[in-house]
Amino acid sequence: MLILTTPTIEGKKIVKYLGLVSGEAILGANIFKDLFAGIRDIVGGRSAAYEKELRSAKQIAIEEMVEETKALGGNAVVGVDLDYETIGIGQTGNMLMVSASGTAVVYEEE
Repeated sequence: MLILTTPTIEGKKIVKYLGLVSGEAILGANIFKDLFAGIRDIVGGRSAAYEKELRSAKQIAIEEMVEETKALGGNAVVGVDLDYETIGIGQTGNMLMVSASGTAVVYEEE
């Protein structure tokens, strides 16, 4: 399945627009990861734990969007937008939220 951030598919003709599709993923980053990420942020460097969680959440959100597209009979998603948010939940840590949205389409395959 083609997944594009552009509104068109270069060299292909979109024959049907099926509508908005989306996928969401909310993953918890436990308190130990939060603690170590905070220490790493203070001393500099990258937080591998958060990077891994973000990649996982992005993949889940995209997979959900693709499944919704397939259910509608589409073979591509155009105009894809990825949004990342953190949701604070008090003293227990943060949740990572990734949402993916786009337009499900059918394009002519040759």
